[in-house]
Amino acid sequence: MINDQIRDREVRLIGEDGEQLGIMSAREALKIAAEAELDLVKIAPTAKPPVCKIIDYGKYRYEQARKEKEAKKKQRTVEIKEVRLSPNIDTNDLNTKVNNAKKFIAKGNKVKVTLRFRGREMAHVQQSRHILDDFAEMLSEVAVVEKAAKLEGRNMSMVLTEKR
Repeated sequence: MINDQIRDREVRLIGEDGEQLGIMSAREALKIAAEAELDLVKIAPTAKPPVCKIIDYGKYRYEQARKEKEAKKKQRTVEIKEVRLSPNIDTNDLNTKVNNAKKFIAKGNKVKVTLRFRGREMAHVQQSRHILDDFAEMLSEVAVVEKAAKLEGRNMSMVLTEKR
């Protein structure tokens, strides 16, 4: 609320340079703000009495918008990239997948490593667990296992994140 929108009987007034001017009626506070050619803005409506401050409202809104924009710029969403493997993967193929995962982790993303079983491969699930363990071992200098290998239906997956 600004200026004439403030309908409280008494307000605690803070001056333009931050000093306390005390408790007074809203009309007096508005008069003081008008003399300084600034706006009276209610900054703490739930306080008893409500706290109002004498500031340039346009400049205040601009500063708030700039702070929000700055905070949004610093935010980053973490994506989960997936690397799919099969139980009979060759070493060179595995190395290629490891290099891809390193790139994803270097960019700050999480990597979900999925070992996919098809047909008869389901009979040898436990023998294939070592592939995921080897994968995690190859990435041990840049990544740490966030979620251990777990069998979910026909897929065994684990999640790796960047080492802090």
